[in-house]
Amino acid sequence: MTVILLRHGRSTSNTAHTLAGRSPGVDLDERGRQQAEELVRRLEGLPIRAIVRSPLLRCERTVAPLAAALGLEPIVDERISEVDYGSWTGRKIGELVKEPLWTVVQHQPSAAVFPDGEGLAAVQARAVAAVREHDRRLAEEHGGDTLWLACTHGDVIKAVVADALGTHLDSFQRITADPASMSVIRYTAVRPFVIHVNHTGDRLTPSLLAEPRRPADGEVPPDDAVVGGSTG
Repeated sequence: MTVILLRHGRSTSNTAHTLAGRSPGVDLDERGRQQAEELVRRLEGLPIRAIVRSPLLRCERTVAPLAAALGLEPIVDERISEVDYGSWTGRKIGELVKEPLWTVVQHQPSAAVFPDGEGLAAVQARAVAAVREHDRRLAEEHGGDTLWLACTHGDVIKAVVADALGTHLDSFQRITADPASMSVIRYTAVRPFVIHVNHTGDRLTPSLLAEPRRPADGEVPPDDAVVGGSTG
């Protein structure tokens, strides 16, 4: 099973440098709307079987052109919604960097709990559970390997990618998820394979999404193979 983790297009909050969180009505800006239209071409030819999205407006707007082109009705899942930043919601980033909690968010995010909101560890738990549940469900519905897309938010994507990489949540700030970027994870019975992180290029093609071939028992890997990589 392969999931494309899509961050919503650029929003009015992104350009205003505020922490949108779950504020209602935060929409895509002009560039974000263009990015949403471009997704149809960027994903053209890929056999996407399902679209799951955060309930927030900026995610709804981002997947609308793609869903129309594919003839799919997006599934809304609260578990991949934006972080509940509590009383930080709507505030200027320039103000928040002066808060003591900002240092915790940057250096020990697993311990960060937003005032009147939720903690980043809880965000990772709910988002990973949602992705894996949709993965299992779609595998059963389609009889095996399936490609699907989840449209969500930057911190949520970074938390899911960190889990797939097997790295501690405290390292998730090393991962980037720009607006309209795509990160691709292939889940297998052995382990997840992180195929792309923060893909902002022209197109994702089927060959780019293929799982690296694993040598058969006794086969010598090619010279450029990474020992201990996808051969496990």
